[in-house]
Amino acid sequence: MRMGKWVLKLTMVGVLVFGLTDPAMALLGNKFEKEVEKEIGAVKLVREVQRGDYDLVTTEELRQWMDSGKDMVIVDTMPYEASYKKNHVPGALQFLFPIPDMNAWDTKETDGKTREDFIRMLGSDKDKTVVIYCGFVKCTRSHNGAAWAVKLGYRNVYRYSGGVFAWKGAKYPLEKVE
Repeated sequence: MRMGKWVLKLTMVGVLVFGLTDPAMALLGNKFEKEVEKEIGAVKLVREVQRGDYDLVTTEELRQWMDSGKDMVIVDTMPYEASYKKNHVPGALQFLFPIPDMNAWDTKETDGKTREDFIRMLGSDKDKTVVIYCGFVKCTRSHNGAAWAVKLGYRNVYRYSGGVFAWKGAKYPLEKVE
């Protein structure tokens, strides 16, 4: 009988702490609302890829490319030089890339770097693999960089949408600038 009172008390505490109607749902959060958020993000990503006419590469694929010695240019578009210096995907070059207007290059948005600077970074081989990333899936700087690379005539452009966060999540090593 005594055990039954403890179970009842623990259940009451659970209901009060985790929600009045369904403590299990409170523990999980609202999985249905989370699914709507995932859907919105997934559709946004797909539409950006379609608009930009580039492809996507996963964390695992990028790591395999790197391990195999694939000839490619990897571009980090994190918004601050300090972010790049703190950690970036090994071998990545930095290019600040907010540029929301795909019709005009704005050097105020690229820390003074020109379209020609970007082309020099990518190189003259328009068939070389170009991988562009930012911090995480919702970040659009990687979309803008990839879309500009395509606009400038590069044919093997990939957006690494997971970016630095996914690279860290996979527990792969990062580089930093001392």
